[in-house]
Amino acid sequence: MEITKKSRNQLRIQNIAFIILLSISIALLAGLSNKYNFESDWTKNNRNTLSDVSIKLLQQIPAPVKITTFIPDGNLLSNRQYIKELVGKYQKYKKNITLEIINPDTAPDLVRQLKVTSYGEVVVEYEGRNEHITQLKEQTLSNTLQRLLRQGERRLLFVTGHGERKPDGRANYDWNDFSEKLKIKGITTELLKLNETPNIPDVAAIVIASPQVDYLPGEVKLIIDYVKRGGNVLWVQEPGNSLFGLQPLAELLGINFYPGTIVDPTAQMMNVNDPSFSIVTNYPTHAITRDFQYISIFPKAVGIIHAAVKEDWLAKPFLQTVARSWSETGVLKGAIDYNADTDIVGPLTIGLSLTRKGKEETADKNSKKQRIVILGDGDFLSNTYLGNQGNLNIGHNIINWISNDDSFISIPSSSAADSQINISDLMGAIIGLFFLIILPLALLVSGTLIWYKRRSA
Repeated sequence: MEITKKSRNQLRIQNIAFIILLSISIALLAGLSNKYNFESDWTKNNRNTLSDVSIKLLQQIPAPVKITTFIPDGNLLSNRQYIKELVGKYQKYKKNITLEIINPDTAPDLVRQLKVTSYGEVVVEYEGRNEHITQLKEQTLSNTLQRLLRQGERRLLFVTGHGERKPDGRANYDWNDFSEKLKIKGITTELLKLNETPNIPDVAAIVIASPQVDYLPGEVKLIIDYVKRGGNVLWVQEPGNSLFGLQPLAELLGINFYPGTIVDPTAQMMNVNDPSFSIVTNYPTHAITRDFQYISIFPKAVGIIHAAVKEDWLAKPFLQTVARSWSETGVLKGAIDYNADTDIVGPLTIGLSLTRKGKEETADKNSKKQRIVILGDGDFLSNTYLGNQGNLNIGHNIINWISNDDSFISIPSSSAADSQINISDLMGAIIGLFFLIILPLALLVSGTLIWYKRRSA
């Protein structure tokens, strides 16, 4: 193609027009970027994004939240940027969260007022209440916000003196680990000795956790009076025919328990060799198990029976075994097969809720109802089995529901997926030999050859 003066001018005009249009496009994109924001987290497990439960929690917090951290100026080990980024994730969904970074050396009065004891400490304030955090991450911050949002004190009284599981016990049988997790959520646990109290105080709930010794008639009367007064109860029963003197309570609630221990063939499919373990994967529709997606494991569970009673109780199961399970009335040894003459076929209820209108129920739709939870196993919340699958989560949901705190949710920790590479000793030696010896020698030799050829030329 022959280049003429006319064609040269046309090319010049096209280049100028392209530059102008490109500049306009860049300006438009810059304007749109200020008006619209799009973010995408491509990390494993979305660890740079708030979890859905944290977002739902923020939607329940109406008042402003103030976060103050105390970091000295010039501190090389400070994590100012990390704190700003983490709080920024929360501010994205709740605009009235404020963050202030203060040098504690220049604000001694404020340090004393807020009782700050160490550098990097974070103080979260909400409606006149505050809590301190020493290690800031999503799990601790969301749990702190949940505790501050929880109105009033939440106490669980664990009945003791009859071989029950202890909330502060360290034995495999006890619930110390679960109690510690509840404290993080703002729920305290205390012991209740029925022989030392004239009546049971009004608390979030009392817990009867797997008694092993008979209750005295007077103690049972205290529990009955508490229930009739509208109190909430968590009753945990283990396999066995004895109710340990709590038959009047069972009659009041209209419940009973099947003989024997539940056997679940599903457990063997998950490499659990103990036939007394029950696996729950599907949950009946209930507030406790709404959107619950974890497996829960129940060692040595007993089935719960509910019959109609005079009281206006509304009973709903929330934990049930699979249809292939059964309650084995024989000895759990050797080969175990279902016997239609003596065993009870599943599905069997191992978690039952009872609700009725409280004694002070009003026309207000938000007024609280009396709530009772019956569990056919207490091992799943014990120190031994609490960490299995979704046991801790279902335990949290039970306590929140029975305390009339339906809106509170468990906050899982956002963590990266396991990216560890496992290699043999031989492979490790080969990789080390290659990168530490062979590759450096190859680079040295090739560099020497190139230098020699260039010098010879």
